[in-house]
Amino acid sequence: MRIAILDDWSESALSMANWDGLGAEITVFSEPFSSEAEAAAKLRGFDVLCLMRERTPFPASLIQALPNLRLIVTTGNRNLAIDINAARAQGVEVCGTRGRKTTTSELTLALLLNLSRRIIPEANRLNSGGFQGVPGRDLAGLRLGIVGLGSIGGQVAAMGKLLGMEVAAWSPNLNDDRCAEHGVTRAPSLKALAEGADVLTLHMVLSDRSRDLVTADVFAALPPGAIFLNTSRAGLMSREGLLAWLAQDPTAMAGIDVFETEPLPADDPWRKARATFGDRLLLTPHLGYVTDATWRLFYTDTVEAITAFRAGAPIRLL
Repeated sequence: MRIAILDDWSESALSMANWDGLGAEITVFSEPFSSEAEAAAKLRGFDVLCLMRERTPFPASLIQALPNLRLIVTTGNRNLAIDINAARAQGVEVCGTRGRKTTTSELTLALLLNLSRRIIPEANRLNSGGFQGVPGRDLAGLRLGIVGLGSIGGQVAAMGKLLGMEVAAWSPNLNDDRCAEHGVTRAPSLKALAEGADVLTLHMVLSDRSRDLVTADVFAALPPGAIFLNTSRAGLMSREGLLAWLAQDPTAMAGIDVFETEPLPADDPWRKARATFGDRLLLTPHLGYVTDATWRLFYTDTVEAITAFRAGAPIRLL
């Protein structure tokens, strides 16, 4: 059996599980493919592909170009980048793994604390020989606006309340019962949520309905000195709107963990924006679900799924 592990950007997959027990030939791809044609050429001889969720797209055309493929295992319990129907039509099983539910909300809080208390610029000041600079900002008493009150949004709401923040939320299908469950206020619209938020954070699934949800008008509605956070998906917001907002309000700040193209190219506009706005724009390399415990769970479950498939009893089918 030939197994390919894709999108192992940190080159850590093999250390996260016992792959030796599979007795298979394993190849790791730590760099993204430049095109679908390159992916097809390099993956053509593999029986099993192990994917990191939503990194490499697997449309029908790519699946059909891989005649030896029998099993795809993706991390997480869904992967919108895989055409699962096309895989089934080719006789390819698609399995998932379990996931951990707290990592992204933790990162959201870390971004918020870093920006509000100016931790990175102050640490850099100290390291360069200086000491205290401009004072940071308390979170207690600030207004936290959450776009999407699902699993992650609910965790962020609980964290905000613990810190003494006033919490409100909005999403297209959010109702009063859900808000009451989390003890938060339901905003009548996204713009109204932004108008009343010192911090606005995104926690929505990307879909045709939610794409470009946060427009320039929403950013313009934020009060002076607001903080915007996106640890969900780049497609949920207007990059141009965000950058225009940062340019118009010299006290505004943003923390961004997700990008239109990943890994982030050297000439990407986000890197140029970071140079323009400095410490007011905190960029992190999609760390929301990147933790040691998560990776160990992902890859242990991946090995388990391959073992089960070989035994004729595939598990966690998608």
